[in-house]
Amino acid sequence: MKRKYLATPYIIWVVGFTLLPLITIGISAFTRDNGTFTWSNILAISEPINRQALFFSLAIALGCTLICILLAYPAALFLKSFRFKRKGFTIFLLVLPMWMNFILRILAWQMILSKNGILNFLLGKLGIAPLSISNTWGALMIGMVYDFLPYMILPVFNAISDIDEDTIEAARDLGAGSMAVFRKIIFPLSMPGMLSGVVMVFVPAMTSFVIADILGGGKVQLIGNIIEQEFMKSMDWHLGAGLSISLMLLVLISLAFTMQNDMEDRGTTIW
Repeated sequence: MKRKYLATPYIIWVVGFTLLPLITIGISAFTRDNGTFTWSNILAISEPINRQALFFSLAIALGCTLICILLAYPAALFLKSFRFKRKGFTIFLLVLPMWMNFILRILAWQMILSKNGILNFLLGKLGIAPLSISNTWGALMIGMVYDFLPYMILPVFNAISDIDEDTIEAARDLGAGSMAVFRKIIFPLSMPGMLSGVVMVFVPAMTSFVIADILGGGKVQLIGNIIEQEFMKSMDWHLGAGLSISLMLLVLISLAFTMQNDMEDRGTTIW
């Protein structure tokens, strides 16, 4: 029983910085300025401008997640081929870029992708026409993939590292090629890690707004940008809270399906 008291600081932290803010946002979402109950703040997600931003955010999040999956497997297999004596050193290489401030890293991409940035300067030296990628959805996608890719590589790398080498060698001894080994052994066995990466990439990509502000130049509107504007510019906390609750419910539904598939792969269920 005494050991349970060690969790007291964590419980205080969760209550003070997670539950109470959620309760406050929930109360604001279902009330008007005069304190009366309403569903209008929640249903505002169906308005044309909010619905369009939501669908665009969903498309960006799905695209970012898919690209991260396609990049994570080659990167994880490449890192695994190094065969370092200590696995922690490989993980250190992955998290090293994340030690730099998030805003500074995105601002660096703004300098690279701008009209007179480093990318167009190098293309000009090669005699290639400059690219107009700044303040577009393409710049937004590049920034998101760059920022969230480590969150996909880490769980995929850990899952691949746990695969027994004898299983792979046995498949090769039986005549399986590299693609067959990946398709029938590596990919199925690394599925739990990939699903964990999907959660860690899809959710922040769906709710992000800072990257869109910096790399989108205000021309690319995600649902996170609209929520941020309702809180910070319009000062309509009730509408902003309603949109936040609606988005949170959609994200939780997506996570429920992801967790369900993960549990089914492990032979259990969450329902």
